[in-house]
Amino acid sequence: MEPDELIELVRQHGKSIYAFCYRLTGNKADTDDLYQETFLKAVELRHKMDASRNPKAYLLSIAIRLNRNHRRKFAWRQRIVPTSELDAATGAGTFDSLASEATPEDAVLSLELRSMVQDAANRLGDKLKLPLYLYYTADMAVEEIASALGIPAGTVKSRLHTARKLMRQALEVESP
Repeated sequence: MEPDELIELVRQHGKSIYAFCYRLTGNKADTDDLYQETFLKAVELRHKMDASRNPKAYLLSIAIRLNRNHRRKFAWRQRIVPTSELDAATGAGTFDSLASEATPEDAVLSLELRSMVQDAANRLGDKLKLPLYLYYTADMAVEEIASALGIPAGTVKSRLHTARKLMRQALEVESP
C-alpha cells in the first residue's frame, strides 16, 4: 500500500475511526493519542494492509490492540504507584460538553441519558463492549466486526445479543 492510498483511507474512514477511539478511551486527549497512534501503526504495517480486504476493519483492529496495550500498561503502573488519590485531589476526569438543545431541561435529560447508556456500556467486559461499539459507533457489519476481532460472525452476533440484553437490564434498573 502506497502513502497516497493511506491518505485516502484517512479521508474515507478517519471520522469513524476517531469516533470509535473516543468510545474506547472516553476522553479527548486519550482519543487524540490513540487515533494518531493507530494511523502511525498503519503506516508501519502498510505493507501488510490490503485495500481490497476491508481496510476499515484492519484500522479498527489496530486501534483495539493499541488501546488494550495501553490499558495493560496503565494497570501495571497502577499496581506499582496508584494515582487514584492524585486524580481525586486534582479533580481529573472526563467531562462531556452539553450539546446545544432547545431547553436547558432537554440538555440535562439528554446528558443524563447519554451518561447512563455510556456507564452501562462501560460496565460490560471487552468481549461484549468492543462488538457493541464497532456495530453502533463505527457502523460496521457483523462480518466486518468478525474480521476486525478475528472471531466467527456467529460469535459477534451472540455477543451483540448478550450486550444488548445486559444493557437493557442495566438501564431498566437505573430508570426512574
